[in-house]
Amino acid sequence: MLNFDYMVEARGLSKRFRSRAGVIDAVRHVDIELRPGEIVGFLGPNGAGKTTTLRMLTTLLAPDGGEATVAGQDLARQPVAVRRRIGYVPQRGSTSPQALVGEELVDHGRLHGLKRTEAERRGQALLGALDLDGTWERPTGGLSGGQRRRLDIALGLINQPPLLFMDEPTTGLDPQSRANLWSHIRRLRDAEGVTVFLTTHYLDEADALCDRILVIDHGEIVAWGTPAELKAGLSGDRVSLRLGDSAELDAARTVAEGLGAAALLRAEGDLLDVSLPDAAAALPELLEAFAREGVTLAGIEVHRPTLDDVFLSLTGRELRDQRVAA
Repeated sequence: MLNFDYMVEARGLSKRFRSRAGVIDAVRHVDIELRPGEIVGFLGPNGAGKTTTLRMLTTLLAPDGGEATVAGQDLARQPVAVRRRIGYVPQRGSTSPQALVGEELVDHGRLHGLKRTEAERRGQALLGALDLDGTWERPTGGLSGGQRRRLDIALGLINQPPLLFMDEPTTGLDPQSRANLWSHIRRLRDAEGVTVFLTTHYLDEADALCDRILVIDHGEIVAWGTPAELKAGLSGDRVSLRLGDSAELDAARTVAEGLGAAALLRAEGDLLDVSLPDAAAALPELLEAFAREGVTLAGIEVHRPTLDDVFLSLTGRELRDQRVAA
């Protein structure tokens, strides 16, 4: 029996797909716990299982194994009850460009069983809370990118859910609009007590916004904790070395691997990233070894661990790099 004190509690959640190439285990025995009133970020490379997990928890995809409760309802036995208690903000939005803002809010409210007058009341209140006053009669296609994302949130909240799922809520927004949306998401938690579960490809967003972070790779949860805890678990300084010639990468990698204190993080093109317990003490030895082997350097950067470093150490890829490649 699952503990219903959690807003989300999943045990052994699994999903596999069959294709011509064979069976793909997209999600493998995933355990997730979300406490009421927290913002949790869900990170992972493309194809790691984020979207599949999110679709299962929102009843859009049936699990092949495991069990879960979502907003106090059994995911498998009470999917309709789950839908009544959650909100969902998809990555690409769900509004029609020709529809009026008010029409979209009322229609979504009616789909959740609200009377028209109640849907209008809640819709107007949400527009005010999300700085969208004066947009009720405007076509959604005429809104700015930031306004459309805030409207997507309003649509996800029209049924007053205690739990909101958000799929990459700030993708495509300019920095000012992203920061503005962060403030609104925090307000949902702080003022309304809404639990937020979001996927993001922005590690600065996860660091600034999330109370806890889950990292998934190859269908399995590989790390979890607060941003501070994840960074503290990655000891040492990260040293990024830009080579004078990418043809020297193999030689540079051999030198780095031969230095006992160094841990290789990435070797790609003309870039070599290593982790050193104490860069100030170990870097001179590394540079001397490069000079002996004829490896030239065009630049050096040293910094303390970031979430990007955590992600790289866990998955072997930087999240921003795999986002661009997607």
